[in-house]
Amino acid sequence: MTDAQTHSKEAEFKQRFVAILDDVQQNGLSDGEAMATIGIWAHKIASSLGQASWSAVKTQLTAATYDELLNSFQSQGNALHQQGKQKQAYALQVLAASLVVGTQRSDKDLAAGEKLLDAVIDHAEAQARNFPLPPTN
Repeated sequence: MTDAQTHSKEAEFKQRFVAILDDVQQNGLSDGEAMATIGIWAHKIASSLGQASWSAVKTQLTAATYDELLNSFQSQGNALHQQGKQKQAYALQVLAASLVVGTQRSDKDLAAGEKLLDAVIDHAEAQARNFPLPPTN
């Protein structure tokens, strides 16, 4: 991949991430079902990896686990979208954006956005911890 292609992909991701963060702030925070779904997915992932929170998952990720999660988010998110399960697909999109932005911390704006998004996810996950987990598929 050339430097121009890498820069283009990074710029494209930055635009996508900003749009996702803006949507979470403008719409997601007031959508209890969306926040609960994000929290449930984050909690299930954290629990399955033996971590206390979504942020803890991100700090303990190996390259293999990162790739596995990202591939899972993509395949499951697409399947959920095709099944009309928009809130669950949205939750996976938010988690995937959080996962990927963790690789872009050299960009100060993205690093700040990551902190905001992860705070929202961790709060939703903490709320989900207090309730039995329903199936997510």
